[in-house]
Amino acid sequence: MSELAAFQARLGYAFRDENLLRLALTHPSIAHEANSPIQHNQRLEFLGDAVLGLVLTRQLYEKFPGADEGALTKSRAKLVNAAALAAHGRALDLGPNLILSRGEENTGGRERASALTDAFEALLGAIFLDGGFEAAREFILREFAADFSELAGPAGIDNPKGELQELLQSRSPHAPEYQFVSACGPDHDRDFECAVLHDGAELARGRAKAKRPPRATRRWRPCRSCEGDLPPRFGYFAGPAAKFGCKGLTTSRRTEGMTTKSMSSIGTAPSKTSSPRTTAPT
Repeated sequence: MSELAAFQARLGYAFRDENLLRLALTHPSIAHEANSPIQHNQRLEFLGDAVLGLVLTRQLYEKFPGADEGALTKSRAKLVNAAALAAHGRALDLGPNLILSRGEENTGGRERASALTDAFEALLGAIFLDGGFEAAREFILREFAADFSELAGPAGIDNPKGELQELLQSRSPHAPEYQFVSACGPDHDRDFECAVLHDGAELARGRAKAKRPPRATRRWRPCRSCEGDLPPRFGYFAGPAAKFGCKGLTTSRRTEGMTTKSMSSIGTAPSKTSSPRTTAPT
């Protein structure tokens, strides 16, 4: 049995067109290293993201008939966050089967969460094109069966951006603002830095692989260094640039040493701090 055949057996789905599977496993670094228009999995990722969203949205709609739109959205965000999708990719052994450039291979690309997440969604897109919507739906529901069994109800699911906005607007009529700061790294592996501000004061910054989130809140990460600075029900400072999909929040000078008491004054007595160098793109 060939490696590709063995991989399909593990997936529980046999491709009629194996070229679609190869494309789903082809990392963008291949095209960048060859400096030529080689096809890679980003278009399939785009398609798979939409298919995944539709299947999970329908399943949530049917599973929780009494839940409102906000609760359903939070539930879907928990199912499709980057860590969850990367875990699905690892469970399917996508990493060892990825087609990578030598540079990506040498820098741990097979274990990179973003590569696994993208490949998983590309795989869903490939199954959709190969076998149709029903085949993709069956595969997705099988993969997410355990996730749905653990999802007892839609309440209480983390929504960092919403929680931060709720906290700040409870003390001020102004919503937080998110600004793009800078970008660095090669074209196929860019890092974007963003900042969250409130009443002109910069609260924190974070980094991510995308300037705008294609998938709601999945790229947000807690700021562990801010624990204790917010009321207990929050548990952490929300993702700093949710609007841009930023993660890995770190405190700025504005939040260092901040206590729950000082957080309560946000919006009433903003301190004068410098804003990011550039403004958010329109």
